[in-house]
Amino acid sequence: MKDVLLSTLAGLIVGVLFSAIKLPIPAPPTIVGIVGIVGVYLGQLLYFMFVK
Repeated sequence: MKDVLLSTLAGLIVGVLFSAIKLPIPAPPTIVGIVGIVGVYLGQLLYFMFVK
C-alpha cells in the first residue's frame, strides 16, 4: 500500500510541475490509453505466471 501512495504522490507532483511549465502531461489522455497500460501490465503478469 505504501508503494501505491508514493507513486500517487509522485504522479501528483509531476502533474503539477508539467502544468506549471506548460508541458503536455506524460500520460495517456484518455481511458483507452490507461486500459492499454493495464493490459501491458497484465500481459507481463501472465507471462511470469505461465512461462517462468
